[in-house]
Amino acid sequence: MDYLVQLAASPTAWVALATLIVMEIVLGIDNLIFISILTNKLPEQHRAKARRIGISMALVLRLGLLSTIAFIVQLTTPVFEILGQAFSWKDMILIAGGLFLVWKATTEIHQSMDPEPEEKASSGNVVSIGFAAAIGQILMLDLVFSIDSIITAVGMTEHLPIMIVAVVTSVIVMLVAAEPLAKFIHDNPTVVMLALGFLIMIGMTLIAEGFGAHVPKGYVYAAMAFSAAIECLNIARRNRHKRLLAARQ
Repeated sequence: MDYLVQLAASPTAWVALATLIVMEIVLGIDNLIFISILTNKLPEQHRAKARRIGISMALVLRLGLLSTIAFIVQLTTPVFEILGQAFSWKDMILIAGGLFLVWKATTEIHQSMDPEPEEKASSGNVVSIGFAAAIGQILMLDLVFSIDSIITAVGMTEHLPIMIVAVVTSVIVMLVAAEPLAKFIHDNPTVVMLALGFLIMIGMTLIAEGFGAHVPKGYVYAAMAFSAAIECLNIARRNRHKRLLAARQ
């Protein structure tokens, strides 16, 4: 108890908490984009439930990983070496997660450009299989992003209570933002293609980091913010054009 009181009275701890919360929220954006795109493919009555389950799993995984920090830190220890390049369990997880993201985003782009004929099946089977597949894919990416998130937290502070508060806060923000983001993506089809492009870039970043090439997150998110700003201008222009056409008619 005295430890928590001393921590709460420390200005350094509050600065670390604020910084870590911002970092965790930014890292959570990647996870949220993937969840939003994936759940939008489900029948409408199942989307909100899938998003809640996906984000809840992210919280459970992060808190579970925080309880095994000693093990998580060991994930950065090299396991084997190939041609002078050392690989740890963290590297292999990042590479696998990055490859999955690139594959998934590329597949989604291909389907949106050249959609396959819908299979004739009962609606019950489609919902059941689609929902289970969506949750499975969300869980896999939750694990990758959670490990990246926790390792980032461990690198920024040594105080477990600060990590827990930052992680819980970032997941709460994800829960609040999930519905509006998913609706925005659904209402603006061109945003889906942009978001899939983001996922490919994030996947390539994860692969690069897995191979030991550090990519500053600031450059990645700056590029994403710039692209998103341009798309917002395009959306505003299209909406204004629609209003003008409606007024003329």
